[in-house]
Amino acid sequence: MKEPLHHYVRPGIVHFMAHPVIKGEGPIIESLTELVTDPFFEVIEISWIKDPAIRAEAKALLESSGVTVKYGAQPRLLTQGLDINSLEAATRQRAVDEMKAGLDEAAEMGITDFGLLSGKYPGEADAAAAMDALTTSMNEVCAYASDRGINVALEVFDRSIDKKCLVGPADSAREIAERVKATHPSFGLMVDLSHIPLLHESPAEALQPVKDHLVHIHIGNAYMDDQANPAYGDMHPRFGYPGGANDVPEIVSFLNELFKVGYLKSDGSSRGAVSFELKPVGSENPRSMIANGQRKLVEAWSQVTV
Repeated sequence: MKEPLHHYVRPGIVHFMAHPVIKGEGPIIESLTELVTDPFFEVIEISWIKDPAIRAEAKALLESSGVTVKYGAQPRLLTQGLDINSLEAATRQRAVDEMKAGLDEAAEMGITDFGLLSGKYPGEADAAAAMDALTTSMNEVCAYASDRGINVALEVFDRSIDKKCLVGPADSAREIAERVKATHPSFGLMVDLSHIPLLHESPAEALQPVKDHLVHIHIGNAYMDDQANPAYGDMHPRFGYPGGANDVPEIVSFLNELFKVGYLKSDGSSRGAVSFELKPVGSENPRSMIANGQRKLVEAWSQVTV
């Protein structure tokens, strides 16, 4: 592309992955300040903030920055081992109630986009029942969200390597989207470049079946070679990590496909949000890792051909 990246894309970053705040505690204000003062980013994705005073401070900081803020509830489910498509009704309801608490927090902060993930894939024998349970949960979550003026997106995760989620391969993502959108048309899907190799799919295989349901995009890396490596699985190591599945060529292919499916518009009429999901490995510096991601995206952008 000859035109600048920002003419077509609204770059963002997942705050709770880049910095150690995934449990709703830690250097929240300091790390948010670092991100919102970087003019490269137009979108910041936050998660729960347990301390009400810190939450109020974060809200003021984010409002003053002018960035678009989205809420990722994935940490609320993952760190507490909650399963929103559990076949045990009480277990499933605990996950739904936690999502309602997250929606209340998002509403308190004036956020109108809310992301989450499905629960565990239970095996083929129980997959249909789990999909029914997920449909019930998502309808309840979406109804609660709608009352608060919030849109809900389900993120697609791996099924067999790390998170081992029901959704899942592109066909499962399309199925849940079609089911939930029948009642809640604003519901959508979030696809992450990091998860595509974990699902053994190509960008086209991951995006084409769900092109009518895409509402948000993540980009990042994955590593699958050695289970003893700290980056193994869904750990989002930096682009260029030794043995990683994604680097500039994969970013180029992914961006090209995003244009083909219409998430990114070749006439620049609607700039889609594309957020980095990157996590330092070991003692890596978050600032260095983030700068690396920005350089890689800009390099890939120069090779986009659509």
